[in-house]
Amino acid sequence: MLRAMQLIPQSPDARAYLAADEVIDHDHPLVRETADALWTATGDAYSYVKVAFEFVRDTIPHSADSGDLRVSWRASDVLRTRNGICFAKSHALVALLRARGIPAGLCYQRLTEDDGSNPVVHGLIALRLPGAADWARQDPRGNKPGVDARFALDAERLAFPVRPELGEVDYPELYAAAHPAALGALQGSADRPELWRNLPTEMGSARTNGPAVNGGAAGSPDLVVRDQPASLTWAAVGAVPPRCAGTHQVSSGPLGLPG
Repeated sequence: MLRAMQLIPQSPDARAYLAADEVIDHDHPLVRETADALWTATGDAYSYVKVAFEFVRDTIPHSADSGDLRVSWRASDVLRTRNGICFAKSHALVALLRARGIPAGLCYQRLTEDDGSNPVVHGLIALRLPGAADWARQDPRGNKPGVDARFALDAERLAFPVRPELGEVDYPELYAAAHPAALGALQGSADRPELWRNLPTEMGSARTNGPAVNGGAAGSPDLVVRDQPASLTWAAVGAVPPRCAGTHQVSSGPLGLPG
């Protein structure tokens, strides 16, 4: 296990990490219903966040594992379709946490293949329980052979510990809203093969309180993400790194939850 990373909240307003928006739509009836069912089965904040994490990790397949070609990005749609990549599953988990008043945000990593090629941005979340001083990152991507992410607060059990020698990066920023690069790729892709071509390969700082993109279609060479530094680029690769894809067994939904 790795020591918990010190994150840098990108919003000075703590209420931003409880807010609902078009992506993290925890005011949607399905999100509320799912959150209420999980809370009833647990009854306290610590048990709830653990069960919510495991629910998203285990009962919503990562589309690279399931072969689902649909692209989801809104939290309620992720819960309804039981489908999504890392970004989408993170949106769903953040929505479930905020629905019960638990501050949560989005964070990102840059991952590569084992030789350092084909970089791609990976999404995960961080939460803060009442009374806790620090944020704790959690990765609901979904386990498979070679990936064993677990819920942990005092140390990190992430899907992909980064390898700096290969150019991999743990970005320290904690976003209250979806990063424009991640959201632009999701919203600009008709299916998962197109999404693979549109995935961002690098992430810079971004304000998330304005329009997501400025001109062009997601993945186009002239795409500019508003308020992004010139270092942000977009993937022109046909697949994500092997350790980000693969196959795993998905359990059926526990507790008779909706979806």
